[in-house]
Amino acid sequence: MSHIALQYDALENTPVAEKPFRHVVVPHFVNEEDLRMLIASMPDLRSGGSYPPEGLHLSAPVASLVEELQGPRLKGIIAEKFGLDLHNAPSMLTLRGRTREKDGRIHRDSDAKLVTILLYLNPESAAWSAQEGCLRLLNGPDDIEDYEVEVKPAHGTLLIFPNGPDTWHGHRQYVGPRYTIQLNYMATNAKARYELRRHRFSALLKRLPLAS
Repeated sequence: MSHIALQYDALENTPVAEKPFRHVVVPHFVNEEDLRMLIASMPDLRSGGSYPPEGLHLSAPVASLVEELQGPRLKGIIAEKFGLDLHNAPSMLTLRGRTREKDGRIHRDSDAKLVTILLYLNPESAAWSAQEGCLRLLNGPDDIEDYEVEVKPAHGTLLIFPNGPDTWHGHRQYVGPRYTIQLNYMATNAKARYELRRHRFSALLKRLPLAS
């Protein structure tokens, strides 16, 4: 299996930003050489929505990345950085490959998700330069232009934030390929257990030959 060397030192050395809510952005968490290899071998996800990795045929580099992201090192760094107890928190990981017209609307993540981790695996694009599909961390739930931080979904950038009542985010409309790995550390309440069961069921339904 091809090993992907993630830039953990960069994550450890990046301070937590407080506005508009606590978060960390780490550009080049995946180095450029590994990023090029990953981009060339991502599964061919031609429709929108989230795909559990168990429902896909992953190349060796992508499978290695997925395994690494779900390992203890990243979880430990995030727990320490944000002062969270994640020891018993189960993880849920999905891949997205295409953004639809309806995607990106302002929202905050489910209360069942303690932490959201987004890793962007895309090359530079004119769309990103035009601020299309760039995730915005918002000051409130009403205006996509009222943002504090904008994250370009390229260059192996990592975004992490603990979820809360004011963690509003979204992006300007974009339709097209936009590869993202989303990892969540989950609560252990009934709602979280339901989401994890639904995640596993989705993996069974989506076990289709979408990638070679």
